[in-house]
Amino acid sequence: METERLLLRGWQDDDFGPFSKLNGDPDVMEFFPDVLSKSESDRLATRLRDALQRTGWGIWAVELKSSGEFIGAVGLQPVEEVFEFFPGVEVAWRLDKPHWGKGYATEAAGACLHHAKRTLNLRQIVSFTAAINVRSIAVMKKIGMSTDGYEFDHPAVCAGSPLRRHVLYRIDLR
Repeated sequence: METERLLLRGWQDDDFGPFSKLNGDPDVMEFFPDVLSKSESDRLATRLRDALQRTGWGIWAVELKSSGEFIGAVGLQPVEEVFEFFPGVEVAWRLDKPHWGKGYATEAAGACLHHAKRTLNLRQIVSFTAAINVRSIAVMKKIGMSTDGYEFDHPAVCAGSPLRRHVLYRIDLR
């Protein structure tokens, strides 16, 4: 998929290094339980690549069209069974810090919503994050998502963590 400034594409071996770098950055991973080691990041990238190849949709590698630079990952993924709002499809993003505040997450996530509606014929997309993650919540709002106030404790985040409480946003694609 292409947007005005971005290319959302399949994963390449050259993406694993910069993906590992951003997954190891405490600022990028601020709203996740922990940073990822290189091996954890490589396993994640492999899973994302394999899922994309298997289904034709998923979490795409994102590069700047102007330079070809890998800047992160954005896409669609099935909601895990552990959540009360399963089944469903989530739009998600993770960009390297130098590329924050430029509208790239909004641009790429919006393209994913368009793809979900026009190509995959999905009726609804969700997104969720730690309730304190104001940057991701702002992206959700910019792409037209809204919340009914539903909050939940993320089962993968330990009790007492400020990251445990999550908010759920949705968009109807009909």
